[in-house]
Amino acid sequence: MRFTSRQHLDSGVLEREFTLGETPGTLWTPGSTAPVPLILMAHNNGLPKAQPRLVARARHCAAYGFAVASIDAAGCGDRPLSAADEQARADLGRAMRAGEPVDELFESLVGPLVEGAAPEWRATLDALLAQPGIGGPVGYSGWAALGIRLAVTEPRIAAAGFFAGGYVPRVQRAEARRVGVPLLFLLQWDDEGNPRRRALDLFDAFGSREKTLHANPGGHTGTPWFEVDDANRFFARHLT
Repeated sequence: MRFTSRQHLDSGVLEREFTLGETPGTLWTPGSTAPVPLILMAHNNGLPKAQPRLVARARHCAAYGFAVASIDAAGCGDRPLSAADEQARADLGRAMRAGEPVDELFESLVGPLVEGAAPEWRATLDALLAQPGIGGPVGYSGWAALGIRLAVTEPRIAAAGFFAGGYVPRVQRAEARRVGVPLLFLLQWDDEGNPRRRALDLFDAFGSREKTLHANPGGHTGTPWFEVDDANRFFARHLT
């Protein structure tokens, strides 16, 4: 892991850009000198780590006392897509504009993104836990499809917060029954891109004995800011 820039924020948080092989990432750490828990934060369906809503959440979470990391894994953010993924994205955009069914197109795009991203997130986790000041345990926040895969394959993840707004492929919907960590699931009740019934069925499928659903009125990007504070308290209960 090679750090390429550093910036001290007004909140006392240190924000550093890094690379790990071909993977670019950002690490936010609080001012504490004691080892702190780590939260992996990913945006829905491969959007970039620099997306302003993710950055705002990450900085707030770090100011609360956690180390927070996000990466642009293969096919995510500014990293190039494969030819097949480029075609799937073009077909998806055309179908959405025409009002045609899009599930199979989402499947052909998001499924490969999850398969490519999960190994890079695990490699990043290895490198982050070797850094001074990061002691675990580990939480995950954000993109549900990727989070399901990591929660069932990465035993170091002790708690997870998922957003219901991204498409979850069939493989991850089946894997949801194997998710056993404490879970916070955020749902926008009027999300125009995610059928409510599908999100509720996914919540029902999670195997976690402790799972909480927070539903708020509004569209895809309307999650209230107070949910960020609630998520911080959720992670504090399970990681500290």
